[in-house]
Amino acid sequence: MRTWSRRLVAALILAAWAQAASAQTANDIVERALTAMGGRAALGKIKSRSATGTITLSTPAGELPGSIETLNAVPNKSRTLIKVDLSPLGAGMLVLDQRFNGIAGYALDSLQGNRDITGNQLDNMTNASFPTPLLNYKELGATIALAGKEKVGDRDAYVLVFEPVTGSVIRDFIDAETYMVVKAVVKVDVPQLGREVEQTVEFSDFRTIDGVKIAFKVRATSAVQNYSVDVAKVEHNVPIDEKLFSKPPQ
Repeated sequence: MRTWSRRLVAALILAAWAQAASAQTANDIVERALTAMGGRAALGKIKSRSATGTITLSTPAGELPGSIETLNAVPNKSRTLIKVDLSPLGAGMLVLDQRFNGIAGYALDSLQGNRDITGNQLDNMTNASFPTPLLNYKELGATIALAGKEKVGDRDAYVLVFEPVTGSVIRDFIDAETYMVVKAVVKVDVPQLGREVEQTVEFSDFRTIDGVKIAFKVRATSAVQNYSVDVAKVEHNVPIDEKLFSKPPQ
């Protein structure tokens, strides 16, 4: 009985130590990732961002190019404006203007109609703190756990599981050498489709702007839509009209 008890105590101690070590390792990787991005001090100076570029949609009619503009401001305000000519698909011009003012989300959509953003999508926009959720996830009540290593292409990457209080769980892939976030996988509820969709987003072509590294190439794939973004210009700490984050007046 004593031998069994000692073994049980030893096993519990080892289990507790392993759990603590795992949590510390996850925290260490988060800190290394923040350092790779430019460091907490540099990231903390970024209060707003304006970015412009091109977006290319993969469709049955081929690759359709368009424009994309994004605006971000602390703590989590965002606006994304996309314009793509869908004439080859017989749908005319797509104009998608998606906005979030930190509380409410709204989409002006020439293809599927204007609508309030609610539910899972709204939760995810709330969780997308700027310039990166890695800076303050603990204050928001989220947790990050290390889920081992996986390959991204031919490179090793740490897998961090980001679990917010509400909203989608995100699996971030951190390059084991550069410590940059090179891929993210998330399942999002899409009301227009009436189901959940898993999306994989890959980041590359990192460039330093104002001391902070930013991916100038983004590729997103899912069962319903594939697209790529090539960023052309990024500006930080620019004045942004707060109205651009909110639903336009009727």
